[in-house]
Amino acid sequence: MTAPSESAFGVYVHWPFCLSKCPYCDFNSHVRHTEIDEERFLRGFVREIETTAARAPGRVVSSIFLGGGTPSLMQPATVGGILDAISRCWPVAADCEVSMEANPTSVEATRFLGYRAAGVNRLSIGVQALDDASLQALGRMHSAQEAREAIAIARAIFQRYSFDLIYARPDQTPAQWGDELRLAIAEAAEHLSLYQLTIEQGTPFYGLYSAGKLTPPDEALGRELYDLTQEICTQHGLPAYEISNHARPGAECRHNLVYWRGQEYAGIGPGAHGRIDIDGIRHATATERRPEAWLMRVETSGDGVTTDDALTRSELADEYLLMGLRLAEGIDPLRYQALAGRPLDPARIAVLRDEGAIVIDADGRLRVTQSGFPLLDAVVADLAA
Repeated sequence: MTAPSESAFGVYVHWPFCLSKCPYCDFNSHVRHTEIDEERFLRGFVREIETTAARAPGRVVSSIFLGGGTPSLMQPATVGGILDAISRCWPVAADCEVSMEANPTSVEATRFLGYRAAGVNRLSIGVQALDDASLQALGRMHSAQEAREAIAIARAIFQRYSFDLIYARPDQTPAQWGDELRLAIAEAAEHLSLYQLTIEQGTPFYGLYSAGKLTPPDEALGRELYDLTQEICTQHGLPAYEISNHARPGAECRHNLVYWRGQEYAGIGPGAHGRIDIDGIRHATATERRPEAWLMRVETSGDGVTTDDALTRSELADEYLLMGLRLAEGIDPLRYQALAGRPLDPARIAVLRDEGAIVIDADGRLRVTQSGFPLLDAVVADLAA
């Protein structure tokens, strides 16, 4: 894994529109049945980038991530306009990672070459499953064949690409998941994101679950599927560097490492979150979630920010603990102590270490063990108490 850099600075850009709302999704995504005015939204993105850069000037951008929603619904020219605005407002590192989420429908895949020309150098494809029945159950609008074709196109155009899968789906057996995962690894170059299905309140899946019409794997089966995932990925040279992300050494998503390492990033677009330092104080920002309301705010006042909170030392330390322990590299207890103004409780560390949930490495870093990762929330809560 790349060594942590305290100066890393990321820019996250949120495109909020989708062709349809997946039944498991609780992200800030919106379906519009009328044509979206991309030129007007581009002007809004540019304006918010300019305003944000004025608040956080002089940063060198090390990573950019275009997420959503479905950013691959944008025209390449819109993507190019956003990236041009970022490079006008901040210096951009020569090796800046520029990631973009994309769906593998055939229509969107035809734009991949345009995105590469616009400046995207890493593609993250939302495959989610590699069989048609599962894709239909997940509400996806592409077929398994389209997914494989999109991956092949990405492989030909981008030096770096990744794709996502969802496992622990209803009625999925370990044997089925093992076969699907091995197929995915054969298609993957260097990176896979593998998420256990979670039933989020407010989604259609939650309604089905509450009505007894959808039954995800129980805790024991979920753990078996998780352990199988770690075993197969490690065997094939893609160990977990984060609880749900696997990569060959050196191929980790550098932008997501900014989040997990507690570094600075700007949030641009409807519903985007950011963490920026102003006069030496870390601010947590969030923007208006509704796209049209966000756009009107930006056109009126220069940004869509609705939340701008100065974080306390305790809040900073808790975020570092919560995010950093997701990583295989763990956290530096001395950094935690500097943020919180107090060390982690040695007695709690001793108990968790005796239980096999954490280890302290020779260089002093504290990290969660593989057997501890399924209990991560409890480990974090215990250390933070």
